[in-house]
Amino acid sequence: MDTSVITAPPVAAFADFGAIKAKQQTVWSSGDYAVIGTTLQIVGEQLCEAADLRSGQKVLDVAAGNGNASLAAARRWCDVVASDYVPALLERAHERATADRLAMTFREADAEALPFDDESFDAVLSTFGVMFTPNQERAAAELVRVCKPGGKIGLANWTPDGFIGQVFKTIGRHNPPPAGLRSPALWGTRVRLAELFGPHAAAIEAAERQFVFRYRSPEHWLEIFRTYYGPMLKTFAAVDAASGAALQRDLLGLIGRCNRAQDGTMVVPSEYLEVVITRR
Repeated sequence: MDTSVITAPPVAAFADFGAIKAKQQTVWSSGDYAVIGTTLQIVGEQLCEAADLRSGQKVLDVAAGNGNASLAAARRWCDVVASDYVPALLERAHERATADRLAMTFREADAEALPFDDESFDAVLSTFGVMFTPNQERAAAELVRVCKPGGKIGLANWTPDGFIGQVFKTIGRHNPPPAGLRSPALWGTRVRLAELFGPHAAAIEAAERQFVFRYRSPEHWLEIFRTYYGPMLKTFAAVDAASGAALQRDLLGLIGRCNRAQDGTMVVPSEYLEVVITRR
């Protein structure tokens, strides 16, 4: 399936973004995403290289989580602000920055209403973060607003057909998302990115990348994700025992189809789209 031709379905007029966002904030505050997020550090490093960051630039990491892109930018001597609407995740990012003796600023912030002036940053980044906002148009507009003309917006977004995109679809079959909510994985398609950023972009560069999940076994991955990954933790909590068992079978079956390891461990590539937008 060619995900480059996927178009965004219309959002239902009755979608209550405020209620959806409040629920999402509770979801992401559950578990401890930092346990998983720290394994994704290489994505932040690669995104900073793709955005060609320079020392002294002002950089904003939106929906920063535990700070992968923030830390990577700080290692490149940028002036970094890490923002997220989950305070506990910013605390994890602060712990990591302190351990590595990296200077940066931390700011609790909603990606759809960033508390920063227009054209404040040379680069605005987000790794697997802003893609989960319920109001996609509003979030994209905020990224553009706070980025300087000629600046870069760098994104890493899971694609619909990659492993994590398929995990989302599997979860959705057992616990459907709120009515009217567009799939986060649309941020991992060129068509949707053109819709969101095209009018404000001098250029949009996108490339498919692979992040490889490496765990002790498929069962180990499932144990970690259902314990620490908020969306999966909440899904298992919301379904009855029979549905939970079926979801577990479906997830392990998906891993079985994607796993390239033959020694009992888990080595599963997951496609994401690495995006660098140059603002007009």
